[in-house]
Amino acid sequence: IEESAIMSAGASDAKKRNKKRYGAGPQSKRWKGPRELEVGMQGILITCNMNERKCTAEAFNLLNEYAEELYGPEKLEDNDGASSEEEEADEDDVAAALKKEVAQLQAGGARQERRFQALQSGANNVIFIKTHNLESDKLVHHILTDLHTTKKKKSRVILRMLPVTGTCKAFQEDMVKYLTTFLEPWFKTPNSATYQIAFKARNSSHNKRDEIIKSIAGLVGKLNPKNKVDLTSPELTIIVEVIKAVCCVSVVRDYPLYRKYNVQEVVKDEAPKADGNAAKAEPHAEEQKEAPDTEEADKEKRED
Repeated sequence: IEESAIMSAGASDAKKRNKKRYGAGPQSKRWKGPRELEVGMQGILITCNMNERKCTAEAFNLLNEYAEELYGPEKLEDNDGASSEEEEADEDDVAAALKKEVAQLQAGGARQERRFQALQSGANNVIFIKTHNLESDKLVHHILTDLHTTKKKKSRVILRMLPVTGTCKAFQEDMVKYLTTFLEPWFKTPNSATYQIAFKARNSSHNKRDEIIKSIAGLVGKLNPKNKVDLTSPELTIIVEVIKAVCCVSVVRDYPLYRKYNVQEVVKDEAPKADGNAAKAEPHAEEQKEAPDTEEADKEKRED
Protein backbone atom coordinates (compact mmCIF):
# COMPACT_ATOMS: atom_id res chain seq x y z
CA ILE A 1 0.00 0.00 0.00
CA GLU A 2 2.82 2.38 0.89
CA GLU A 3 4.58 1.62 -2.42
CA SER A 4 1.34 2.25 -4.31
CA ALA A 5 0.86 5.58 -2.49
CA ILE A 6 4.43 6.64 -3.33
CA MET A 7 3.91 5.81 -7.02
CA SER A 8 0.61 7.68 -7.03
CA ALA A 9 2.24 10.73 -5.44
CA GLY A 10 5.09 10.60 -7.95
CA ALA A 11 2.64 10.44 -10.86
CA SER A 12 0.73 13.39 -9.42
CA ASP A 13 3.93 15.44 -9.12
CA ALA A 14 4.85 14.56 -12.72
CA LYS A 15 1.44 15.75 -13.93
CA LYS A 16 1.89 19.02 -12.05
CA ARG A 17 5.33 19.53 -13.58
CA ASN A 18 4.00 18.80 -17.06
CA LYS A 19 1.08 21.13 -16.48
CA LYS A 20 3.40 23.90 -15.30
CA ARG A 21 5.74 23.34 -18.20
CA TYR A 22 2.87 23.49 -20.68
CA GLY A 23 1.21 26.51 -19.07
CA ALA A 24 1.50 30.21 -19.83
CA GLY A 25 5.23 30.88 -20.14
CA PRO A 26 7.10 33.02 -22.68
CA GLN A 27 7.65 30.02 -24.95
CA SER A 28 3.94 29.14 -25.14
CA LYS A 29 3.06 32.68 -26.18
CA ARG A 30 5.43 32.72 -29.12
CA TRP A 31 3.92 32.48 -32.60
CA LYS A 32 4.80 29.16 -34.19
CA GLY A 33 6.08 29.62 -37.72
CA PRO A 34 9.18 29.43 -39.95
CA ARG A 35 12.38 30.56 -38.25
CA GLU A 36 14.40 31.49 -41.33
CA LEU A 37 14.02 33.72 -44.38
CA GLU A 38 12.12 31.89 -47.13
CA VAL A 39 10.80 32.58 -50.62
CA GLY A 40 7.42 34.31 -50.47
CA MET A 41 8.15 36.48 -47.44
CA GLN A 42 8.19 40.27 -47.13
CA GLY A 43 10.00 42.30 -44.54
CA ILE A 44 13.17 44.23 -43.78
CA LEU A 45 16.83 43.21 -43.98
CA ILE A 46 18.86 44.90 -41.26
CA THR A 47 22.66 44.84 -41.18
CA CYS A 48 24.72 45.30 -38.04
CA ASN A 49 28.23 44.92 -36.67
CA MET A 50 28.78 41.75 -34.65
CA ASN A 51 25.88 42.23 -32.21
CA GLU A 52 22.79 40.65 -33.72
CA ARG A 53 20.89 40.34 -30.44
CA LYS A 54 21.18 44.05 -29.65
CA CYS A 55 20.46 44.87 -33.29
CA THR A 56 17.22 42.87 -33.09
CA ALA A 57 16.14 44.72 -29.94
CA GLU A 58 16.92 48.11 -31.51
CA ALA A 59 15.09 47.12 -34.68
CA PHE A 60 11.91 46.20 -32.82
CA ASN A 61 11.99 49.48 -30.88
CA LEU A 62 12.55 51.56 -34.01
CA LEU A 63 10.03 49.72 -36.18
CA ASN A 64 7.30 49.69 -33.56
CA GLU A 65 7.75 53.41 -32.87
CA TYR A 66 7.28 54.42 -36.49
CA ALA A 67 4.74 51.71 -37.35
CA GLU A 68 2.44 53.10 -34.66
CA GLU A 69 2.74 56.53 -36.31
CA LEU A 70 1.73 55.13 -39.71
CA TYR A 71 -0.64 52.30 -38.82
CA GLY A 72 -1.64 52.84 -35.20
CA PRO A 73 -1.06 50.50 -32.23
CA GLU A 74 -0.87 46.79 -32.93
CA LYS A 75 -3.99 44.89 -31.87
CA LEU A 76 -3.20 41.47 -30.44
CA GLU A 77 -5.80 38.73 -30.43
CA ASP A 78 -5.75 34.98 -30.80
CA ASN A 79 -7.35 33.52 -33.90
CA ASP A 80 -10.48 32.61 -31.94
CA GLY A 81 -10.78 36.16 -30.57
CA ALA A 82 -9.89 35.21 -26.98
CA SER A 83 -7.89 37.64 -24.88
CA SER A 84 -4.58 36.66 -23.25
CA GLU A 85 -6.27 36.52 -19.80
CA GLU A 86 -8.90 34.08 -21.06
CA GLU A 87 -6.19 32.01 -22.68
CA GLU A 88 -4.22 31.67 -19.45
CA ALA A 89 -7.37 30.60 -17.60
CA ASP A 90 -8.07 27.92 -20.18
CA GLU A 91 -4.51 26.67 -20.08
CA ASP A 92 -4.90 25.84 -16.39
CA ASP A 93 -6.52 22.68 -17.64
CA VAL A 94 -4.03 20.75 -19.81
CA ALA A 95 -6.72 18.80 -21.64
CA ALA A 96 -8.68 21.95 -22.44
CA ALA A 97 -5.53 23.72 -23.60
CA LEU A 98 -4.59 20.85 -25.91
CA LYS A 99 -8.08 20.77 -27.33
CA LYS A 100 -8.01 24.52 -27.89
CA GLU A 101 -4.64 24.39 -29.65
CA VAL A 102 -5.83 21.64 -31.99
CA ALA A 103 -8.87 23.76 -32.86
CA GLN A 104 -6.65 26.77 -33.52
CA LEU A 105 -4.35 24.71 -35.76
CA GLN A 106 -7.34 23.46 -37.71
CA ALA A 107 -8.53 27.06 -38.07
CA GLY A 108 -5.27 28.01 -39.78
CA GLY A 109 -2.61 28.69 -37.15
CA ALA A 110 -1.72 28.31 -33.51
CA ARG A 111 -1.29 32.03 -32.90
CA GLN A 112 -2.02 35.24 -34.71
CA GLU A 113 0.98 36.47 -36.68
CA ARG A 114 2.66 39.51 -35.20
CA ARG A 115 3.33 42.76 -37.06
CA PHE A 116 7.07 42.11 -36.80
CA GLN A 117 8.81 38.77 -36.40
CA ALA A 118 12.60 38.28 -36.23
CA LEU A 119 13.91 35.41 -38.34
CA GLN A 120 17.36 34.11 -39.19
CA SER A 121 18.53 35.64 -42.47
CA GLY A 122 21.10 32.99 -43.35
CA ALA A 123 24.06 35.40 -43.13
CA ASN A 124 26.19 36.80 -40.34
CA ASN A 125 25.60 40.41 -39.27
CA VAL A 126 22.23 40.42 -41.04
CA ILE A 127 18.82 39.91 -39.45
CA PHE A 128 15.50 39.61 -41.23
CA ILE A 129 12.36 41.13 -39.73
CA LYS A 130 9.30 39.59 -41.34
CA THR A 131 6.43 42.06 -41.66
CA HIS A 132 2.69 41.42 -41.62
CA ASN A 133 -0.07 43.67 -42.98
CA LEU A 134 2.15 46.68 -43.74
CA GLU A 135 4.29 48.07 -46.57
CA SER A 136 7.93 47.65 -45.58
CA ASP A 137 9.24 50.06 -48.24
CA LYS A 138 6.87 52.78 -47.06
CA LEU A 139 7.79 52.22 -43.42
CA VAL A 140 11.57 52.25 -43.99
CA HIS A 141 11.36 55.38 -46.15
CA HIS A 142 9.30 57.06 -43.42
CA ILE A 143 11.94 56.20 -40.81
CA LEU A 144 14.83 57.47 -42.91
CA THR A 145 12.98 60.64 -43.85
CA ASP A 146 12.46 61.46 -40.18
CA LEU A 147 16.06 60.64 -39.24
CA HIS A 148 17.38 62.70 -42.14
CA THR A 149 15.21 65.66 -41.15
CA THR A 150 15.64 65.59 -37.37
CA LYS A 151 19.25 64.30 -37.31
CA LYS A 152 18.35 62.37 -34.15
CA LYS A 153 20.38 59.20 -33.68
CA LYS A 154 18.05 56.43 -32.52
CA SER A 155 20.24 53.34 -32.80
CA ARG A 156 23.79 52.27 -32.06
CA VAL A 157 24.37 48.95 -33.78
CA ILE A 158 21.93 49.04 -36.73
CA LEU A 159 23.70 49.99 -39.96
CA ARG A 160 21.33 49.67 -42.92
CA MET A 161 17.61 48.99 -43.22
CA LEU A 162 16.60 47.55 -46.58
CA PRO A 163 12.95 46.82 -47.33
CA VAL A 164 12.07 43.49 -48.93
CA THR A 165 8.83 43.71 -50.89
CA GLY A 166 9.39 40.57 -52.95
CA THR A 167 11.36 37.32 -52.82
CA CYS A 168 12.17 34.55 -55.29
CA LYS A 169 14.67 31.75 -55.79
CA ALA A 170 18.24 33.02 -56.17
CA PHE A 171 18.94 31.64 -59.63
CA GLN A 172 19.34 33.98 -62.58
CA GLU A 173 16.49 32.51 -64.62
CA ASP A 174 14.14 32.65 -61.62
CA MET A 175 15.17 36.21 -60.79
CA VAL A 176 14.62 37.48 -64.34
CA LYS A 177 11.25 35.73 -64.56
CA TYR A 178 10.12 37.15 -61.22
CA LEU A 179 11.39 40.68 -61.87
CA THR A 180 9.67 40.81 -65.27
CA THR A 181 6.37 41.18 -63.43
CA PHE A 182 7.65 42.69 -60.18
CA LEU A 183 9.20 45.78 -61.86
CA GLU A 184 6.21 46.63 -64.05
CA PRO A 185 4.59 49.21 -61.71
CA TRP A 186 7.68 51.41 -61.88
CA PHE A 187 9.21 50.78 -65.29
CA LYS A 188 6.65 49.42 -67.76
CA THR A 189 5.26 51.82 -70.38
CA PRO A 190 3.86 54.43 -69.81
CA ASN A 191 5.92 54.54 -66.58
CA SER A 192 9.62 55.33 -66.83
CA ALA A 193 12.42 56.54 -64.54
CA THR A 194 16.14 56.92 -64.13
CA TYR A 195 17.48 54.09 -62.01
CA GLN A 196 20.42 52.20 -60.60
CA ILE A 197 20.81 48.59 -59.44
CA ALA A 198 22.26 47.82 -56.00
CA PHE A 199 23.21 44.14 -55.96
CA LYS A 200 24.84 42.14 -53.19
CA ALA A 201 25.20 38.40 -52.61
CA ARG A 202 25.91 36.72 -49.28
CA ASN A 203 26.71 33.02 -48.86
CA SER A 204 25.93 32.49 -52.53
CA SER A 205 28.57 31.73 -55.14
CA HIS A 206 26.48 30.71 -58.16
CA ASN A 207 25.48 34.25 -59.19
CA LYS A 208 27.88 36.55 -61.05
CA ARG A 209 27.38 40.18 -60.03
CA ASP A 210 28.00 41.66 -63.48
CA GLU A 211 25.79 39.12 -65.24
CA ILE A 212 22.88 39.71 -62.86
CA ILE A 213 23.10 43.49 -63.18
CA LYS A 214 23.29 43.27 -66.98
CA SER A 215 20.28 40.95 -67.19
CA ILE A 216 18.18 43.19 -64.92
CA ALA A 217 19.18 46.31 -66.86
CA GLY A 218 18.18 44.57 -70.10
CA LEU A 219 14.84 43.64 -68.57
CA VAL A 220 14.17 47.25 -67.47
CA GLY A 221 15.06 48.46 -70.95
CA LYS A 222 12.53 46.08 -72.50
CA LEU A 223 9.78 47.31 -70.16
CA ASN A 224 10.32 50.83 -71.51
CA PRO A 225 13.27 52.10 -73.60
CA LYS A 226 12.91 55.48 -71.85
CA ASN A 227 14.24 53.98 -68.61
CA LYS A 228 17.82 55.21 -68.24
CA VAL A 229 20.65 54.26 -65.89
CA ASP A 230 21.82 57.03 -63.57
CA LEU A 231 24.50 56.13 -61.00
CA THR A 232 24.67 59.64 -59.50
CA SER A 233 21.15 60.73 -58.65
CA PRO A 234 18.64 58.11 -59.84
CA GLU A 235 14.94 58.50 -59.20
CA LEU A 236 14.66 54.82 -58.25
CA THR A 237 17.04 52.16 -56.97
CA ILE A 238 16.43 48.46 -57.55
CA ILE A 239 17.78 46.66 -54.49
CA VAL A 240 18.70 43.02 -55.06
CA GLU A 241 20.01 41.15 -52.01
CA VAL A 242 20.83 37.46 -52.40
CA ILE A 243 21.25 35.35 -49.26
CA LYS A 244 21.91 31.67 -49.86
CA ALA A 245 19.04 30.46 -52.07
CA VAL A 246 16.71 33.46 -51.55
CA CYS A 247 16.70 36.65 -53.61
CA CYS A 248 15.21 39.70 -51.84
CA VAL A 249 14.14 42.64 -54.01
CA SER A 250 12.59 46.08 -53.65
CA VAL A 251 12.40 49.39 -55.49
CA VAL A 252 13.11 52.46 -53.36
CA ARG A 253 13.39 56.22 -53.65
CA ASP A 254 16.06 58.57 -52.25
CA TYR A 255 18.68 55.82 -51.96
CA PRO A 256 21.70 58.11 -52.50
CA LEU A 257 20.12 60.96 -50.48
CA TYR A 258 19.56 58.67 -47.50
CA ARG A 259 23.11 57.31 -47.72
CA LYS A 260 22.20 53.88 -49.06
CA TYR A 261 19.60 53.56 -46.31
CA ASN A 262 22.26 53.68 -43.61
CA VAL A 263 20.66 54.92 -40.39
CA GLN A 264 24.04 55.90 -38.93
CA GLU A 265 25.12 58.02 -41.91
CA VAL A 266 21.75 59.63 -42.63
CA VAL A 267 21.77 61.57 -39.34
CA LYS A 268 25.16 63.15 -40.03
CA ASP A 269 25.43 66.68 -41.40
CA GLU A 270 26.53 66.62 -45.01
CA ALA A 271 29.63 68.64 -45.81
CA PRO A 272 29.02 71.17 -48.63
CA LYS A 273 30.60 70.47 -52.01
CA ALA A 274 31.92 67.13 -50.84
CA ASP A 275 29.10 64.84 -51.96
CA GLY A 276 31.19 63.16 -54.61
CA ASN A 277 34.01 62.32 -52.23
CA ALA A 278 31.56 61.18 -49.57
CA ALA A 279 29.80 58.92 -52.04
CA LYS A 280 33.12 57.34 -53.05
CA ALA A 281 34.22 56.84 -49.47
CA GLU A 282 30.94 55.52 -48.15
CA PRO A 283 30.84 52.09 -49.86
CA HIS A 284 34.27 51.29 -48.43
CA ALA A 285 33.24 52.35 -44.94
CA GLU A 286 30.04 50.33 -45.05
CA GLU A 287 31.78 47.22 -46.31
CA GLN A 288 34.30 47.44 -43.49
CA LYS A 289 31.48 47.62 -40.95
CA GLU A 290 29.44 44.79 -42.43
CA ALA A 291 32.57 42.66 -42.98
CA PRO A 292 31.57 41.07 -46.32
CA ASP A 293 33.56 38.77 -48.52
CA THR A 294 36.72 40.59 -49.69
CA GLU A 295 36.26 39.69 -53.34
CA GLU A 296 32.67 40.94 -53.29
CA ALA A 297 33.77 44.21 -51.68
CA ASP A 298 36.40 44.75 -54.38
CA LYS A 299 33.75 44.21 -57.07
CA GLU A 300 31.45 46.76 -55.45
CA LYS A 301 34.23 49.34 -55.29
CA ARG A 302 34.97 48.89 -58.99
CA GLU A 303 31.26 49.13 -59.81
CA ASP A 304 30.91 52.36 -57.79
